[in-house]
Amino acid sequence: MTQTATPTANDLRMPPQRGTTLAGVRDHNERLVLTLLRQQGPLPKAQIARATGLSAQTASVIVRALESDGLLIKGEPQRGRVGQPSVPIALAAEGAFFFGLKIGRRSAEVVLTDFAGHPVGATRVTYAFPTPSGVIGFAETSVRQLESRLAAGQRSRIAGLGIAMPFRIWDWARTIGLPEGAMDAWRDLDVRRLVEEACGHPVLIENDATAACGAELVFGTGTVPRDFLYFYVGYFIGGGLVLDHRLFVGRTGNAAALGSMPVPAPDHGSGADVVQLIDVASLSHLDARLAAAGLDGSSLWGAPDDWTVDPAILAAWTDGAGQGIAHAIAAAAAVVDVEAALIDGWMPAGVRDTLVRNTVRALGGMNLAGIRPPDVRAGTVGPDARVLGAASLPLSERFLVRGDTLSPATDGAPR
Repeated sequence: MTQTATPTANDLRMPPQRGTTLAGVRDHNERLVLTLLRQQGPLPKAQIARATGLSAQTASVIVRALESDGLLIKGEPQRGRVGQPSVPIALAAEGAFFFGLKIGRRSAEVVLTDFAGHPVGATRVTYAFPTPSGVIGFAETSVRQLESRLAAGQRSRIAGLGIAMPFRIWDWARTIGLPEGAMDAWRDLDVRRLVEEACGHPVLIENDATAACGAELVFGTGTVPRDFLYFYVGYFIGGGLVLDHRLFVGRTGNAAALGSMPVPAPDHGSGADVVQLIDVASLSHLDARLAAAGLDGSSLWGAPDDWTVDPAILAAWTDGAGQGIAHAIAAAAAVVDVEAALIDGWMPAGVRDTLVRNTVRALGGMNLAGIRPPDVRAGTVGPDARVLGAASLPLSERFLVRGDTLSPATDGAPR
């Protein structure tokens, strides 16, 4: 196994909520102010009150309390044309820290972010397939390594660790070319408890594609759509669904399993009329195309901006993947009315943009009578969406308005 340190950076954005000045709900209002500042950036107290619907007195009391707790800081006074200068209030970067752990089929990552969303650092390891001992050992070593970058006072402000991983990961052994039962060690394993014991921080866990979708809510840049489908292209393509600024995970946490969507089979002589989206729009499919041509696909699993891939094979893959994603979008749009479909993944930005263009072109050539297709565009978080989505789990649980962020599982092993 090889391990590298790679810093990342993303701004944080969240949709605002309305507040209440009723007694006994201070915790909600504190979350409300923190969520607003995460979305809007520094604001004066008067603007915080107007944006949240809180009274000026309530907003002032909350801001002072959060300042006292080290979660907010005052900026330099801003002078206007008349009156007293306004003082912007901002999130304190050192107010809290969060770990994210992504467990994938070919790699694992750990990131440490501060309260403002800036990375302290990150580590990554690649492997043929994940084993519990290898992954948990990597997580423990990485957490200790990244903790060492913090001062003692900062370490006391680590608020938790989130895990993003495929649920029922053992079911995919044969699909990724392993003998049946090769990953049975994951079956019935309480991953949350074992990582918590190894790393010494409270742990939350969520499906990896769902976490990546949630990263758009917490770490996404620009204007986050109110309702959107989300596709993340990794070893297998997966997805998520956001409705009314809320991540919809469903009864079992497996809602919007877009990789399992039936799509027309590409004309490659397979004999099948219908396949699943994972069969045409996953990096494993691109890797298989390269292997069939006698080419090395190992660069797919290294740095996402450093691919060495035959241009003709890559073009054929992005064309077929775009067609598959377009069919999945059309089918989903017949069931849920969403504003946008976002496409992101473990790939260079140029490849992702080509995939988006191919999807738009394929969607435009379909018979969409009776439905209004969503706007298709690139995601804003990038390759690190899964691990940043993991880090957003404790951030959301501890500090943001509930309901507009992830609803992580906390009951042990993945569902």
